[in-house]
Amino acid sequence: MEAIGIIPARYGATRFEGKLLKDLCGKPVIQHVYERARKAKLLDDLVIAADDDRILKAVEAFGGKAVFTSKSHSTGTDRLTEVANEMDVRVIVNIQGDEPLIHPMVIDDLVRAMQNDPEAVMATVVKKSYSEEEFKSRNVVKVIIDQNAKRALYFSRMPIPTYLKPAPNEAFFYKHIGIYAYQKDFLFTFKKLPKSTLEIHERLEQLRAIEQGYKIKVIETKFETVGIDTPEDLAMAQSLLEKEAAHA
Repeated sequence: MEAIGIIPARYGATRFEGKLLKDLCGKPVIQHVYERARKAKLLDDLVIAADDDRILKAVEAFGGKAVFTSKSHSTGTDRLTEVANEMDVRVIVNIQGDEPLIHPMVIDDLVRAMQNDPEAVMATVVKKSYSEEEFKSRNVVKVIIDQNAKRALYFSRMPIPTYLKPAPNEAFFYKHIGIYAYQKDFLFTFKKLPKSTLEIHERLEQLRAIEQGYKIKVIETKFETVGIDTPEDLAMAQSLLEKEAAHA
């Protein structure tokens, strides 16, 4: 296979336990993610990597594909490697299980970026944000990018570098959309790397690759998404999905 999507699905989220099974417009959150990801044209397969029978049963109920993975994994990347280990595939896309508004074109664009750049071992997605509230929020990860090669220079939860101002009243920054693509070989290399100082301080796993000298390719998207970390996020996602349905 050329590319597969894996959705790590952990039940015991610290801030919002069981969030992947919370009702969102009549479906569990994880079902929205799966159904949207299934619309991506460049994925040869899609599987949910679950750590709990409740998630497996929910996926079975809506006809999705899931496998049981160890509860001992500390990160979604570890869960990815368990599923991908036996698969003959070149590109693996890590799709967050708590982002029910993920657009299938984002997935396809990410796979295409890996296909078009043989030197890329890892890639991710950013979106311009003009929100000062998001800029100041530690829950929104900011990205500094090499504008020539489109590689990530740094990720942080802090408001960095500043609001960039290409024109008056158009201040923006690049916020990180938490979806990744890996060359399969590099995924296993990444898993073996020791946790880095920056990763520990920022609580951002991708900094491990940058601190070890690996380059992370970045693509920009226009599509918005919402990560479900709190009940308030769930309410926001519901509002956006209702608006989307009204304009369909």
